[in-house]
Amino acid sequence: MKYVLILLALCFACKNKKGASIVSNASSINSPGPHVIVYKTSKNFLSQVPVMLSDDKTEIISYPHPIDIKTRDGYAYPTKLSQGYLLDNRGIGINVAFLRYTYEEYSKLQSVPLLSELYDLIVDKDPIIEMCDCGNKKNYKDIEAEINEIIAKGELYKKCQKLK
Repeated sequence: MKYVLILLALCFACKNKKGASIVSNASSINSPGPHVIVYKTSKNFLSQVPVMLSDDKTEIISYPHPIDIKTRDGYAYPTKLSQGYLLDNRGIGINVAFLRYTYEEYSKLQSVPLLSELYDLIVDKDPIIEMCDCGNKKNYKDIEAEINEIIAKGELYKKCQKLK
């Protein structure tokens, strides 16, 4: 039952505002699971904790627990790609905002602050200047290398769906 709920959550998370499935490339049409999100920000938010805002950006609708931002190898920072692009490793989207907290600071919190406190810690409510969905992660053998090759060829928006 737990896995069914997770699968359903992932399916609904991959919908755009109109409810249509996000289609990145022919090999990942309507495929459930985590997608490859590539983006650029207006400033360097590499070490800042992301939260998701409502469409009108007036409230936080999704945020990590302090223990969720750590990985076996450290923190879930985005991966730096070529030409200033970043590869998401947290599950962000168009309505992402970044907190004043760094991953290190946030991971040391004993509990999540109140949503009103978190909202007051947002440093930028509209940091994304470019974002695209490059399909399901399972369709890549080496995501970083393959996306960097797509970027180098100038084919990012030919191979991936532009979200912003």
